[in-house]
Formats: sequence, structure tokens, C-alpha cells
Amino acid sequence: MYKHIMLPLDGSELSAKTVKESLAFAKSIGAKLTAIHVISRYHVILDEGFTSKGLRAIEKDHEELSKKSARKILDKVENLAKAEGVECEGMVVVGDHPYQAIIDHAAKRKCDLILMASHGRRGLEGLLLGSETVKVLTHSKIPVLVVR
Repeated sequence: MYKHIMLPLDGSELSAKTVKESLAFAKSIGAKLTAIHVISRYHVILDEGFTSKGLRAIEKDHEELSKKSARKILDKVENLAKAEGVECEGMVVVGDHPYQAIIDHAAKRKCDLILMASHGRRGLEGLLLGSETVKVLTHSKIPVLVVR
């Protein structure tokens, strides 16, 4: 069965519920977890010819604050996993396309399952919002288990 599960987290309430499901599942099959939180880069569009050293400082601050926030989420998961006797490592990744970062890092870490939440949006709302879960489902060669 599965030995290494990638667990993407976004800090939402549904994502927190997925942690409980993934810990119970991993424990029941003796798998380890890698929890991942993907931070989007800070992008600002400027007029041609405009550059600012201050802009780089804003980008750096954004990344540092985002990493601190992500680390809090991951630390909590790591502590819950430890209490349950499940091996778990958390990782923060910076990337413009979260779904691709999830897929790429799952492959790099040799994960054999991606377990992630779905917000359950349907119809036009789901189509327009472009769910990261749907993108992972449609692009991943690694099996994906969706929790609702």
C-alpha cells in the first residue's frame, strides 16, 4: 500500500480537518507524511522603466511573513503527527503555481499518494476559481485522494 503521503495545506478550516483524516489514514497503514505549504510570490506590475529598491524589500518582507505563517501551520501538524506516532516533515515552498509545486515536490520526495482537501465548489464558481485540487487531480501522475 502507500508508504509516503504528500499533504498539501493552505491554512483553511477544511485543510485542518484534512490533517486529522490524513494522520488517521497514515497511522493505519504505517505511512509517513510530508506536509507542504506553497507560498505565492509577491508580484507587482509597474510602469515601464520604474524600478524601486523598496519594492524588493516589500517582496522580501512578504516572503518572510508568509514563511513564518506557514511554519506555524506545519509545526502544528508535525506536533500532532508526533503525538499520533506518525513520521511527518513539514516543508514551505515558494512558487507561482501551487498545484505544480505540490506535484513536483511529491515526485522529488518519492511520495506515492497526494492527500488533499476539496472545498467542494461546483458549477461556474468552481470553474472560475480554478481549484488547486482539480489542477493536481488533472496533472498528477501520482494517485490523489481527495477529502471533503
